[in-house]
Amino acid sequence: MASLPNDLSAFWMPFTDNRSFKSEPRLLARAKDMHYWTPDGRKVLDGTAGLWCVNAGHCRQPIVDAISRTAAELDFGPTFSLAHPLAFEFASKLARVTPEGLDHIFYANSGSEAVDTALKIALAYQRSIGQGTRTRLIGRSRAYHGVNFGGVSVGGIVTNRRVYPSLPGTDYLPHTFNHGEQAFSKGQPAWGGHLADALEDLVALHGADSIAAVIVEPLAGSTGVLPPPVGYLEKLRQITTKHGILLIFDEVITGFGRMGTPFASQFLGVTPDIMTMAKGLTNAAVPMGAVAASGMVHDAIVNNAAPGIELFHGYTYSGHPLAAAAGIATLGLYQDEGIFDNAAALSGYWQDAMHSLRDAPHVHDIRDMGIIAGIELTPSPKGAGLRAKEVFHRCFDLGVLIRVTGDIIALSPPLILQREHIDEIVDRLREALEVTA
Repeated sequence: MASLPNDLSAFWMPFTDNRSFKSEPRLLARAKDMHYWTPDGRKVLDGTAGLWCVNAGHCRQPIVDAISRTAAELDFGPTFSLAHPLAFEFASKLARVTPEGLDHIFYANSGSEAVDTALKIALAYQRSIGQGTRTRLIGRSRAYHGVNFGGVSVGGIVTNRRVYPSLPGTDYLPHTFNHGEQAFSKGQPAWGGHLADALEDLVALHGADSIAAVIVEPLAGSTGVLPPPVGYLEKLRQITTKHGILLIFDEVITGFGRMGTPFASQFLGVTPDIMTMAKGLTNAAVPMGAVAASGMVHDAIVNNAAPGIELFHGYTYSGHPLAAAAGIATLGLYQDEGIFDNAAALSGYWQDAMHSLRDAPHVHDIRDMGIIAGIELTPSPKGAGLRAKEVFHRCFDLGVLIRVTGDIIALSPPLILQREHIDEIVDRLREALEVTA
């Protein structure tokens, strides 16, 4: 490892075992297309698109140029009772790729902020139509919706909720995973669609007139890649519509080509009322999140409001010029290079390659959908997560970046990948598993 230019103690790292990392740091110095490089010049294939976000590959010149040009022309422009053209241009172009009907865009700065924005919009909608008693929010066990208080409250990953208080009036659907029924499923598991019926139980328990919205990830990502069972999302859509409950899809991970379509809702054929997005929105070059709302939701809030501000919500950096410029350039790359089509064309090869690891040491289950895979390992007798952490370190040292959460390896490479990249990921992962205790 090359000498480190700065003391490591000042940076309190997020979602990191700081003591362990700083005793043996692994650093990234630069990136291009499908690869990172370490400070000492070692090349590392990016098997995770950074953090599920660099869908068009690293340091793409059209995005770099758009950011540089905009920084020189308009470094910042407020969007509170003012605006700049790029924010409108990006929203218009984004609304052309979002699911049909979700054509009103509200900007945030991250996936966590997008989730809290979506929850606020849902509550504002119910109040605007005279349903102010609808304040309850329904999440799902094992869900991840970011780290703000709203997202933690509707999230179901216990380590995120254990320390911090949740918003009152939240409740949870069961998660959709059952190893005995779904092990080594390819794509959507056949078993589990009936689990959506649990929403009817919550309606019976709380009363439909108390529930504002249900929020789910189409595919639960950070909890370990849990694809939706066949028929599950369709049934959720049916039940929410029946009871006047808004359906929110959190597409922060699944958006922008991960399924070979712009969004998972289009791949799965189910359209929510509100949808969150971030990560691939700007190819992660500038932080940005957004919420797409239906005309029904937007018009109810705006048209039923008293004169003045209709929605008391927003961020200083909502629609930041550099983020908007990066987003416009990113959408252009997705279209001009057929990046979503590339993902769709490779999805079968990706699936077969991932499931070829079924016989590798320590593999307990494999799950996939689109260009995403989760490989669950049997826990080490020394403790949960230790085996996956060892595999993570070995893969990095072998030249492939993976992501681990608990005992689950998550893979989601940039969507400009080719077959040789898939082969390399599988080969290095198998090698790491074979030498891991």
